[in-house]
Order: sequence, then C-alpha cells, then structure tokens
Amino acid sequence: MNALLRIAAAAVMAGGLTVTAWATDLKVGFITSMSGPVSSLGIPYAKGIQAAAAYQPEVAGHKVQLIQLDDASDPSTAARNARKLVSEDKVDVIIGTAGSPGALAIAAVARETKTPLISIANASLPGEDGAWMITVPQPAPLMIGAVVEHMKKAGIKTVGYIGFSDAWGDLVYDSLMKAAAAAGIKVLTNERYARSDQSVTGQVLKIVAAHPDAVITGGSGTPGALPYLALAERGYKGPIFGTHALINPDFVRVGGAAVEGLIAPTGPVIVAEQLPATNPIRKVAMEFRGAYQKANGAVPADAFSAYSFDAWLIFADAAARALPKAEPGTSQFRVALHDAINTTHELVGTHGVYNFRPDSRYGSDARSVVMVKLEKGQWKLIP
Repeated sequence: MNALLRIAAAAVMAGGLTVTAWATDLKVGFITSMSGPVSSLGIPYAKGIQAAAAYQPEVAGHKVQLIQLDDASDPSTAARNARKLVSEDKVDVIIGTAGSPGALAIAAVARETKTPLISIANASLPGEDGAWMITVPQPAPLMIGAVVEHMKKAGIKTVGYIGFSDAWGDLVYDSLMKAAAAAGIKVLTNERYARSDQSVTGQVLKIVAAHPDAVITGGSGTPGALPYLALAERGYKGPIFGTHALINPDFVRVGGAAVEGLIAPTGPVIVAEQLPATNPIRKVAMEFRGAYQKANGAVPADAFSAYSFDAWLIFADAAARALPKAEPGTSQFRVALHDAINTTHELVGTHGVYNFRPDSRYGSDARSVVMVKLEKGQWKLIP
C-alpha cells in the first residue's frame, strides 16, 4: 500500500468506518453440465446458482466472485475443471456438479488439494476419501425410505426396479433393498440402463413379465423418463414411483401421459405455497422463488435449482464464520471454511434444515422430505 493509501485507510478507520472496499474477494468455483446427457439437470443448477449469487452477492463485506465451468456431463472433464479452478483461479470452494459420477471425480480433487466441495449431486464417499465434501441433496436412504413407507401403507407387496447403470442407480437400488426388506416388500428386478441409452424395451419386458405390484426407477432428469415411456407402451397400469431426482420440468415434458400419477419424494421447496405458514422452510423457499424469477425471468419448476441455491447459503453461512480466522485465497482459509461447513447448525434452506458433522456427508433430516404426486403436470403435496 503506498503512502497515500495508508493515510486514507488510517483516516477512514479513525472515523469508525469499515474498509470493505479493500476486503479480499471470496471465490466460488461452480461446475455444472450445460451440455451432454446430464444437462437437463445441469442447466437448472446453473440458474439456481445465478439466483443465489444475486440474492447474496457478498459475505461480511467480502464480495463473492462466481466462476462457472461446463463439464459436458463428463466426469473426467469435471475433474479437470476442478483442478483448473483450484490451481489457476484460486477458488475457496467448489460447488458442483450435475451428475453423481462427476461429483465423485471432483471429490478426489477436493481431497487432494484440500478444497471444500459442496456437492449438488447425490454422491458421497466414506472416510478420508470424502473428508473434503458435503452433499446438499437428501440422502437416498431417507428419500427411498419415505417412498417404501408409502408403498407399505398402500398394500404393495412386490416392486420392480430399473435404474441407471452408475453410482446413482446403485445408490437407489441399495437403499431400496434395505428399506423394502424392513417393510416386508420383495424387490423382483434389478434392471439397468445408461443415461445415453435410447431404448429400455428389453429391460421393461423383464419387469412386466415379473408382474410386480408397482415399479420404481433410479434415474434422473430427462433420461429418467425412458422407463416410464416403455412401461406405458407395454400396457403397464400399476402404480409408478420415482425419486427426488425426477423433479424436473423436462422429465415431466418428455414423460407426458406416461408419468401422470407418479409418486415421488422431494424437498419442501417444490410445494412451498402448499406448506403451512408455520413451516420455517416455506419462508426461505418463497424467497428463493423470488430471487430465481428476478435472475432468470421465470418461476422455478424444478428441485435442482434450489439445491444449488442451498449450496450457496451453506457456503455463505460457513464463510462468515471462517473469515475471522484466515484470509480468502489461502490454504488456511480453505481449512477454516471446511471446518465451518462441517459445523453448520440448523441452517434453514429451501429443501430442509441443514446440520453437518465431520462424520456425516449429508445434512438433511426428516424435515427435508415431503411426498408428492404428479397430477395434470403439476406436483401436488400428499398429506
């Protein structure tokens, strides 16, 4: 700082003012899938982060720079983007990405570089492998447990399963098997398909031949509609279920009549106006809707944009607690931010109330789950 600046700074501080203009910027690296098979999720994530950045553009007097990169739905590109953000852009935190495989690829970079990762895809790694990541979306066991409980109450005894042939498909299936066994429901099939597949006729024929009482899928976004379309083509008339990864307008558009009546779990934000006024999530969810509309010129109709919005809230809350301990842009600040994220307590977001601990990658509890049914293209709260 030259002599003139030193004098000016002294004068300002002597007058009891805060010199926020010279505070070091915080840097958020955001990776999403703006192209490729996961883009039906990646684009809403991007719209949500833009709404969040406009909603809270600074933390404790520090402006927040948002640096966004497209991973083209490719995990290896996601990892390269993460390295670029850390080594070249010197980000303090990474938020991303749209698919579970990509998020796991970023997690490896986050651990290696000791950079906090706030995952907006449903992905988790145990032990030290996942020590530098937390996950915003509700854990699959929590959401699938709610679905299975609904099935049990409806008298369903058998269910067919088809899901992605990747980490997300595995996560849903494993959660389904555990919850179904506890509820006395038998899982008859475990069919898989790739996100880029154009047909699942063979897999659906096997499901229909098994005569399940209901069918549940482990897909997401637009590719998640494929099994329902194939089931409808084969004349399947039984109940259909899904996960929170299907709460997406493109899924509804592509699925059309084939997904009408679908029952799924989701976060409260999807039915915010249907929540009681006493629910603390309602207020934040409605503020998110206003911020989203202002930033994007439209009303949000998906769950994914709200996940990235919540990721920003988690980052901002933790950054405010980390800033007194270290300067942004340093390894010391990344450690302080990591520690602050992992002590997040009762932070109200759009999808739930978040509490993170060092031994848990997820921060959601039962307050983050509601059951909805698709009726005439709109998600309706199931009491």
